[in-house]
Amino acid sequence: MISLPRLGVRSRLLFAVVGAMALALAAGVTAFNVLLGQRLSASATSLARARADAELSTLRVHNGSLAVTESPDEGTLGNQLWVFAGSRVVESPKVGAELDRAAASLTTGFERSLDLGDETRLFAVPVVQNGARYGTVVSAVSLGPYHETAKAALVGSLILAAALLGALAVVAHWILGRALLPVSRMTADATTWSEHDLDRRFDLGEPYDELTRLASTLDAMLERLSASLRHEQRFTAELSHELRTPLARISAEAELALKRERSGGDYRASIDAMSRSADQMTRTVDALVAAARHEAGLTRSASDARDAVRAAVESVRSSADAQGVELRMSLPQEPVRVAVESELLERIVQPLLDNALRYGQHTVDIELLRNGRSATLNVHDDGPGVSPGEETGIFEPGVRGLAADTSDQGAGLGLALARRLARSAGAEITANASTAGGQFCLRLPLT
Repeated sequence: MISLPRLGVRSRLLFAVVGAMALALAAGVTAFNVLLGQRLSASATSLARARADAELSTLRVHNGSLAVTESPDEGTLGNQLWVFAGSRVVESPKVGAELDRAAASLTTGFERSLDLGDETRLFAVPVVQNGARYGTVVSAVSLGPYHETAKAALVGSLILAAALLGALAVVAHWILGRALLPVSRMTADATTWSEHDLDRRFDLGEPYDELTRLASTLDAMLERLSASLRHEQRFTAELSHELRTPLARISAEAELALKRERSGGDYRASIDAMSRSADQMTRTVDALVAAARHEAGLTRSASDARDAVRAAVESVRSSADAQGVELRMSLPQEPVRVAVESELLERIVQPLLDNALRYGQHTVDIELLRNGRSATLNVHDDGPGVSPGEETGIFEPGVRGLAADTSDQGAGLGLALARRLARSAGAEITANASTAGGQFCLRLPLT
């Protein structure tokens, strides 16, 4: 089976418009020619009647006989007239026998007409006086001029309809092209865009018709896709950032274990260190998955915030001891039930502690408090603090504060990850500008 090529929207619309126009013009031309034919036929009958009536004015009835008082001039209307007294011919034109027989057939009955093919129309009018019929007048009209007029009108109307159809097709093609031009531009733009053009939009302005509403809908869809792609890119960066440290620890321990022979205790210590790093990686992946589930609205579990804070503190204690920084933790005696999973809350708190250890000099204070309908976790260090104007910027991916200028550590993703994880769980992290050390506050919703 031969498959026909599929037409575009503009071609289909053009064919539909031209087809509708062709049908309308065909109906118009047909109606015009039918009405014109009827009008020409009525004109021929009226002319024949007028000739018969003119001849009737020349007839008189004398002593019961029909007489012609005036003789018609040759070459005028009279040469196409018959006058009958009963069935007797009183007057007739010089025409063929066929016309004479046809005229004679009309001597009975009322007013009527008779067409002889497409050439001649006969019209008969009775001669009546005082209720008595004395004869009949028959007039003849040639139909040739009327048929020529009808034929010329038909040809002219067809030519005019074809010209109009062609002109309308050209105009419709131009109008459809102009109307669908935004769609063509949108298609061309979308073809050139790639996954790197996340901020490109059609931007056709406020929706006011079908096309602009389509563009607005597509822009909204692109915004959602862009957010999804950014989320995926951010997730990849955050995962890489969070897994880099435990992977480095595992690699270093494995390299040291393989570099030279060691005692059984040393091997056991290396394996324990690698196991702790693997556990940290597992907790990291679980936390990111939990954050994704929170963002998708698939889960909303609760936990005791104290457990997550203790776990986060223990995960950085070895780093604090190596740096000589004291971790001081203050927790309430009663449970603090928050609407956040324990693993996710631990991953929110740990970047705050890592940041405090990076810039703290001697001490880092961690304090968990109840505050009305929320719980507050304050993390303070005695480092250089956050400069004014940096309170928001330091939470952007890849952005580091002025205090990091002399340090090569960190990729600027920890705080960004912490804030995103917090917001996914309905919490919020803020930083206070201060030269008396870093001051970060995590507000958590209570159950």
